[in-house]
Amino acid sequence: MLVTFRTKGWGDITMFGDVAVTLLKMAGHSGTIPSALRAADVSAALARLNQALAAAPAEDKQPAESGADDADAPPVGIRLRAYPLTQLLAAAAKQECDVMWDTGAPLI
Repeated sequence: MLVTFRTKGWGDITMFGDVAVTLLKMAGHSGTIPSALRAADVSAALARLNQALAAAPAEDKQPAESGADDADAPPVGIRLRAYPLTQLLAAAAKQECDVMWDTGAPLI
């Protein structure tokens, strides 16, 4: 499943559903899809998410070897996966916009 986050203050962001639910729960939301955050609640959700990310285990920062296949690459950590969402939430908080999310890919 894919989850697409939308706000008037930023471009749409699509991520895998399991990652989206994890990040929503870290932000203090139930993880329900579809759902939304009101503009007045975005700043608090962003603060909770950033606090939870700071407490998350650090990602392994091993440099990729040239010629190595993807099976040898370290997994992408939650902090890196959260970056687009934190940027969207920060922009929505600054511009006082609601944030909505739903299943599916964005319309092209």
